[in-house]
Amino acid sequence: MNTSYLITSQLDPRHAVIDEICAAGEPWVKLVKQGQIFRIVDLEGNQAVDTLFFNANNAVERYSATDTIRAQNKLYLTTDSKLYSNLGNVMLTIVADTCGRHDTLGGACAAESNTVRYALEKFPMHSCRDNFLHALAHDPLCQQLGMNKRDLPSNINFFMNVPVTEAGGLDFVDGISASGKYVEMQAEMDVLVLISNCPQLNNPCNAYNPTPIQLLIWDPQ
Repeated sequence: MNTSYLITSQLDPRHAVIDEICAAGEPWVKLVKQGQIFRIVDLEGNQAVDTLFFNANNAVERYSATDTIRAQNKLYLTTDSKLYSNLGNVMLTIVADTCGRHDTLGGACAAESNTVRYALEKFPMHSCRDNFLHALAHDPLCQQLGMNKRDLPSNINFFMNVPVTEAGGLDFVDGISASGKYVEMQAEMDVLVLISNCPQLNNPCNAYNPTPIQLLIWDPQ
């Protein structure tokens, strides 16, 4: 990891217009307006934060892992990375990062993937896909945009470490995050943020213990 991308923020949490805790295993939805700064804090370390971004005025435009990777020729996100939409527009720019590596490929846990990766009896366990579907069906901001399960693209996994093997496979390994690490983004358009604070209980990467995260938003300075 190139430590030159480890950039701390000068923003004071006391001046944030939004300062909320998302409990372990829960969804979180919020509007981040163009120019605002959005921070995700890994409060206890190695918690995967599955995140989606949508154009808050037209949900047909949403974060695209493919466009983000292709435009920058990089698999992992950190300071100065731009998050591109499926229409080729920049949605957010990472302006500070004390972790240094965030996954674009691992996707969200689901009932189906839990059975494939772990065991058939894991099928009923709560998953990130469950969180996303619940928010799309019940959150007022998602409902205003007429969103449903067809609006789920591939997500970012903030703080998650998923190396790509020489054979092209994915390894889910111990994270490089720690208590208090954060990533901070500036919104380049009005974006709807949809988070699943991962409820995964089967993966040793989080010591089988999902933990809460902190979400902060600042108005432009």
